[in-house]
Amino acid sequence: MSATSPRGSRRLWSSALGLLAAAVLAVGVNMLADRLLPRARVDLTEQHLYTLSDGTKQVLAGLKDPITLRLFYSRRLGAAIPVYGAYADRVREMLSEYAGLSGGKVKLEVLDPEPFSELEDRAMALGLQGVPVDQSGEQVYFGLSGTNLVDDERSIGFFQPDRERFLEYDLTRLVYDLSNPTRPVIGLMTALPLNGDPRAMMLRNPALGQPAVAITQLRQFFSVKDVPLDAQVIEPEVQVLLLAHPQHLTDAAQYAVDQFVMRGGKLMVLVDPHSESQASKPGPTGQPPTDTSSSLDRLLNAWGVEAPSDKVVLDLRGAWRVRANPGDRVQAVDYVAWYNLQGDSLNHDDVSLAQLDQITVASAGEVRKKDGAAIEFTPLLTTSPQTMVVDAARVRQEPNPVRLLADFRSGNEHHVLAARIRGTLDSAFPAGPPPAAEGQARPADFPAHLARSQGAANIVVANDTDLLEDRFWVRVQDFFGQQVATPFSGNGPFLANLADTLAGSDALISLRSRGESLRPFELVEDIRRNADAEYRQTERQLTQKLEETEKRLRELRQGTPAAPGAERNQNQAAVITPEQRAEIDRAREEIIATRRQLRAVQLDLRRDIEGLETTLRIVNIALVPALLTAFAIGLAVVRTRRRAAARA
Repeated sequence: MSATSPRGSRRLWSSALGLLAAAVLAVGVNMLADRLLPRARVDLTEQHLYTLSDGTKQVLAGLKDPITLRLFYSRRLGAAIPVYGAYADRVREMLSEYAGLSGGKVKLEVLDPEPFSELEDRAMALGLQGVPVDQSGEQVYFGLSGTNLVDDERSIGFFQPDRERFLEYDLTRLVYDLSNPTRPVIGLMTALPLNGDPRAMMLRNPALGQPAVAITQLRQFFSVKDVPLDAQVIEPEVQVLLLAHPQHLTDAAQYAVDQFVMRGGKLMVLVDPHSESQASKPGPTGQPPTDTSSSLDRLLNAWGVEAPSDKVVLDLRGAWRVRANPGDRVQAVDYVAWYNLQGDSLNHDDVSLAQLDQITVASAGEVRKKDGAAIEFTPLLTTSPQTMVVDAARVRQEPNPVRLLADFRSGNEHHVLAARIRGTLDSAFPAGPPPAAEGQARPADFPAHLARSQGAANIVVANDTDLLEDRFWVRVQDFFGQQVATPFSGNGPFLANLADTLAGSDALISLRSRGESLRPFELVEDIRRNADAEYRQTERQLTQKLEETEKRLRELRQGTPAAPGAERNQNQAAVITPEQRAEIDRAREEIIATRRQLRAVQLDLRRDIEGLETTLRIVNIALVPALLTAFAIGLAVVRTRRRAAARA
């Protein structure tokens, strides 16, 4: 064996010393950064999921009095279920971030309540939830309690990994509640049982008695006050009025809303051509009502806005997959009356939608600015161009998702479903207040009539009340007796954000909009929806042809009727001529061919999608390693050539 050359030995030692120096440098930099920059971090996620929002920073910077946060975490929980241990680290780190950014106003305590200890008793007294992890009956805790100087308490009963994307929202909500004892007043005027149906026990359906999650969340940030539908005056303490599904409002009640806006009150109006919420719940007779539409045309038209109650806007993009009719050949179908609004359908320039990813609507109508109206009309929710406007009657009584999809023809036009209205408005009652209803006297402090708004009015108009319906945006599950709401759309945050902006505060908007981010593969979804719509149209034609052929076959099988006057007993077979037999054979062949075409159409339905998915798998799995391999080979070739050139 030949001895190693001095040059090779020096090169080897140089390489070893270089690696050692790099390792020492890396360790030193990490130690120095950990000591000098304990809170420095870089968030490379696309949506900055690990960066505190401006709203959180604003809430923390605005703290005037100290707040104590106590995190009760049983280490035994993390040992038994590792996913909770990882989540606990995330919660602890985020709480430490809160304490660091608060300038000393937030004090954090991390406690480990042992079974049957005083700490466990304290956790139970603070409203935290204990959960058993084994058969011994011992309970573990993973919750947060916060207190302020006046001993107000707020708590998160149990942190669940399912709500990790809402962690900042939950934490900042707790801090905000402790630091803001005075809340804006929101008036709620509605024909819907948003506070729970009082007939729930009588109807033997306790679920009807639960308030809507959107209203429950609204009450966490505002003082919500019910306003009766026959109110003659909206009380001055109400800053924002939420008018949802105003069915058959009297002139006196409409005048009260009109004058509330004229006096500078902020208004959110939700009308609907068809309320899916109302249609799914029993009416006064025990059966779902047939009248499910609402409008406020007198006021809105006077203010330069139109919200038709006889038309529904269908949208193919984002349509929900629902169960098809029992006799349909495909189990699920796109219901184009229920759809998610994403991407350019949300006005991200508006603070209420700045960071929201999805809003869900159901049987929604259009909102339009009247020609010549001198108002600012800012769209908030807009459909995709794959839309069609149909009569509301098609979704009110026994809607047929298959028929709607088969008849769908895109108008290639956007439609506004919700918008902000701003401007100086004229009263819808230029002649003054209407007469009081029979048997009803006006209040003694009835305000003077205003024919024009005092300054620029601020109104939000949406032509869909199902924004508030739980099933269209949130899943409510029972977790050891505690109701846990997990949103899949941003309807609730959208409502609260609107109330915030109308009430004059936007501190909580950015954190509230950190809802669950659904990121569907839009290209695949578009191909699937277009293929599904095409399939439905083809299927309908083939099915109609199949039914006609089968009907003709049944008639042929009956044969030639007996001659007049001849008796025919029960067992006598029909006379079938050779021509009819040939026609029967042709009909059978046609039926077989038609069914074959139907099967072919069904198989073709996902051909493009499966091909695209296969390509994406190849790209995701093989392309990146292939590129890295090619880069490494190319680098090796270059270095080999350089060495060869140096030796030469």
